[in-house]
Amino acid sequence: MEKRTDMRAEALDTLIDIERNKKLSHIAIGETLMRNQFEKKADRAFYTRLCEGVTERKIYLDYILDHYSKTPMKKCKPLIRSLLRMGAYQILFMDVRDAAACSEAVSLAKKRGFGRLSGFVNGVLRTLVREKENLPVPDKKDDVKYVSITYSVPEWLSKLIIEQYGKESAEKIFASFLEARPLTIRTNLSKTTPEELEKELEEAGVKVEKGNYLPYAFTISNLNYLGKIAAFRQGKFAVQDESSQLAVAIADINEGDFVLDVCAAPGGKTFHAADRLHGTGKVLSRDLTEYKTDLIEENKDRMCYENVEVQQWDALVEDESLLESVDVLLADLPCSGLGIMGRKNDIKYQMTQQQLSELAQLQRDILSVIWRYVKPGGEMIFSTCTLNRGENVENIRWIEENTPMRLVSIEDYLPETLKGRTGSQGYLQLIPGKDSCDGFFISKFERPEAR
Repeated sequence: MEKRTDMRAEALDTLIDIERNKKLSHIAIGETLMRNQFEKKADRAFYTRLCEGVTERKIYLDYILDHYSKTPMKKCKPLIRSLLRMGAYQILFMDVRDAAACSEAVSLAKKRGFGRLSGFVNGVLRTLVREKENLPVPDKKDDVKYVSITYSVPEWLSKLIIEQYGKESAEKIFASFLEARPLTIRTNLSKTTPEELEKELEEAGVKVEKGNYLPYAFTISNLNYLGKIAAFRQGKFAVQDESSQLAVAIADINEGDFVLDVCAAPGGKTFHAADRLHGTGKVLSRDLTEYKTDLIEENKDRMCYENVEVQQWDALVEDESLLESVDVLLADLPCSGLGIMGRKNDIKYQMTQQQLSELAQLQRDILSVIWRYVKPGGEMIFSTCTLNRGENVENIRWIEENTPMRLVSIEDYLPETLKGRTGSQGYLQLIPGKDSCDGFFISKFERPEAR
């Protein structure tokens, strides 16, 4: 009989790797899934749910466990801490027998050389099982702490989003990050139609639902591994959230245009722009490191766009050859990523308030260089995947005050459900929990014609 991989043990290794080596969770999880790509779909799904769930609810889990453990979680050995979090998550949030969650945690403690602590692990988890209908609740009078613990976000981040959006909206935003979300894709219209792609995916056993905003967007689920889907290997679709797709849809890209994507990896907007050119014009796709440009090249090979050129380039360094030559500049700049915490759930643990200020300044440093590439009459799309207004609204005001670029209305490019907000002012903040997509900021500028 073929030996079955212990996916709880794999999850334990992944969680320790994330915590000890500060590895991004989606990378650590992806590496393990790749190594176990031939395991049963249900086992891979269990592993992914457990790793992602423990990571995204870490603060809440520690709050609960601290009530039942004589040793605070922060003082536990990393392996024991991860085992307790895994057990608690299964008991509180997964359809797993309580006895199995406890016994498997004890077994793993013993196998990893912590037999003397197996009784401690068993005692804490058994107490949690007995008390799970009467769990402690954080004080609702303290808005910041309540939101922080309930939705498992650091207190500084809870305070920031409450200050910028209000407590009610902050709760909806953070709650949305804890919900399971299907994968969003964009049809490669150069190779197929939305109707043909939908049919092909469904015939392959994939569940397909139409997007909320764009006719060529879908969400997909009930799949094991993207690489096993023929339509993906053939470049008939790209993984791209609708918020990111909207940024390119709002850009007025016409056949024959020269489009520059300055911080492009992994290339979602680059290839969406190329698709809108219908084989004409050119997209120059740049990013800072070889690793990032390799990602773009990899996707270019799969998507087969001939009108895309990929270059390694530091956006802070001016390229004189591009001055006043670009029809459409796509500036989706480095940001805190606070709008995509539902997809990359360890962002909230790695980001700091200091970094928010540094990223806002980095954006300004880049913008002070790249706006010069836009030809008179050309346009720039400035976008980010964050909710922090310091990186969004405050920086579009900076652009207006420090460059000749001027905001232009995006209202006519928006789907009906997004109209009537701030589109007429030239920008839009998409908000998780309110809008059916990632948290994303989009603004559109035009460089005035020379007089």
